[in-house]
Amino acid sequence: MNAYLESQRRELDAAEFETVPNQPAVFLLWADDGAPYLARTGVLRRRLQRLLRERERPSRLLNLRGLARRIEWYPTASRLESSYAFYILARRHFPDDYERMLKLRHPAYVKVTLANKFPRTAVTTLLGGGRASYFGPFRTRASAEAFETQVLDLFQVRRCLEDLKPRADHPGCIYGEMNMCLRPCQEVVGPEEYASEVSRLSHFLSTLGGSLVDSITAARDRFSEEMVFEEAARQHKRLQKVEDVLQLRDELARDLEQLAGVAVTRCGGPDAVLLWFFSAGWREPVRFPLAQEDRPVSLDQRLRELVAALPSLRLSRLERREHVALLAKWFYSSWRDGEWIAAADWARVPYRRVVNAIARVAKL
Repeated sequence: MNAYLESQRRELDAAEFETVPNQPAVFLLWADDGAPYLARTGVLRRRLQRLLRERERPSRLLNLRGLARRIEWYPTASRLESSYAFYILARRHFPDDYERMLKLRHPAYVKVTLANKFPRTAVTTLLGGGRASYFGPFRTRASAEAFETQVLDLFQVRRCLEDLKPRADHPGCIYGEMNMCLRPCQEVVGPEEYASEVSRLSHFLSTLGGSLVDSITAARDRFSEEMVFEEAARQHKRLQKVEDVLQLRDELARDLEQLAGVAVTRCGGPDAVLLWFFSAGWREPVRFPLAQEDRPVSLDQRLRELVAALPSLRLSRLERREHVALLAKWFYSSWRDGEWIAAADWARVPYRRVVNAIARVAKL
């Protein structure tokens, strides 16, 4: 049971639909038996009028006047809250059909398949259960593929799809000829040396490029101090290439284990905002008052106390995939409302940025 959603629940006899407020909401219309009708709207009363009012002549529009007995609705103050409420209610009332109802497009990830003896990368929308690391979510599959292609230019990791069986007479491929692959297929390197290169790639992704940027920058500066300017220029060119690759990373994309942050959106009541904490999935949103007269404590301190008390979250692989999809859909949309503040983990929440975001959203 979702405690926040239950606190928002309103209920009314269907015959009294004209008394409901004209505001954004997710609602259910219940008949005497059977499954409810679930929908979301930006103007609740007007939507119910279309569904429940008596019609003078036959119409092809959906009409539930003779069936609906009870209205259950949940007021929402943001697009994120609407999407979240619709998702929770669809899973609760339509466990076998909610995915079709949600029409939730799952984002793309760059996957490093660590379970393979000779790991490679792939672009996928699935979160599997085997040994693998995932980098994303990306805005589109095309952007994930562009990022993957450019990242592989920085490392000598294979791009072939075959299940490798190395042998000395293996024909190899063009990437091996161009020295863009360590050629494990031709036994030029063994599994250990190849695994070391894959580890460099994984470290590059988990540090958002920092591992390679730092090492190249240090090498460039060292050559400059030693007045080996030709080599320093070569390292500078390498650094520019890495930075160009990092420019292709979409804003949310990172090692999936490090995808965490706080969304700040409007709240239905006055002088408050909703805080949405994400790490491996969404926690229940928290109504955060801007001031508490009985506790003269700063917003920063109250935020720290709130984060310290966050409950642990246990989700199935499917639920986690859906929660990331909800985040990506909201964040990458043209209709995004509210603000997102990324945090690598709860120990490194940028509280000052969160406080500033709260102040901005509260003024909307």
